[in-house]
Amino acid sequence: MQLPKRWLTLIALFSLYIIWGSTYYAIHFVVEDFPPFMAGAIRFLIAGSILFVFLRFRAAPMPTGEEWLSSLKVGTLLMGGGMGLVMLSQSMGVASSLTAIVPASVPLLVSLFSGLWGQWPRKAEWVGLLVGFAGVIVLSLEGSLRSNISATLILACAPICWSFGTAWSRHLKLPKGLMTSASEMLMGGMVLLTISLVLGERLTHMPSWSAIAALVYLIVLGSLIAYSSFVYLVANVRPALATSYAYVNPVIAVLLGMGLGGEKLTIFALIALPIILLGVALVTTAKQK
Repeated sequence: MQLPKRWLTLIALFSLYIIWGSTYYAIHFVVEDFPPFMAGAIRFLIAGSILFVFLRFRAAPMPTGEEWLSSLKVGTLLMGGGMGLVMLSQSMGVASSLTAIVPASVPLLVSLFSGLWGQWPRKAEWVGLLVGFAGVIVLSLEGSLRSNISATLILACAPICWSFGTAWSRHLKLPKGLMTSASEMLMGGMVLLTISLVLGERLTHMPSWSAIAALVYLIVLGSLIAYSSFVYLVANVRPALATSYAYVNPVIAVLLGMGLGGEKLTIFALIALPIILLGVALVTTAKQK
């Protein structure tokens, strides 16, 4: 039985809020033993292949040439530029909780990029976006981000790539249903693999079990489940709601970093987190036509 759209939307949002918030902590273990672009390639190629084979077994149609090309465009921006740069910055020493802060600008950027196609946020959404972004600015005053300028600049490019790819994907001819997730992950994984080979990335030692377990977590939960939820939201709800996860992810990442990673919660975080949650509430409760 098909679930109502409202329930599917709530389930997808919950998956993004919780799972993607925890992936930053998982990436911390992965990049300790795996080169960043190689790890990203493994993650998305395996996840994309599993989903692709499953869908083909269920008689899902093969993407057309135009759909593969569109998937390459989106996969390059989201997986290559978005997640690839996040993993690179984290491998350069940015704390797991802090890598979730800069990408929290995604909802505002997506809304602005969506305006290029005539879909500007409504007034209530603008208020929520600006409140949430203000909370991110407060959280970014934390000293660790300012102490590693090169990694922070790399991290800052990630949400730009991700946001433009998200807005653009709504206007490209992509495969139907979950085949969109499969094709984008496959194309994005190929882009990451190409970057890894060009950079000459190599495994210097046998990865630890914690790194392997974290990579499996990213493949199964972070990609197969959460990324598919993200694709569903992008195709079915307004951009501000589809990207509201970026305000919750810093909360989850900070709490995990503090509880499991021994990171300290600064005064900036104590002030910023309630502001971020208020921004999420305003965005998600904005009336839709």
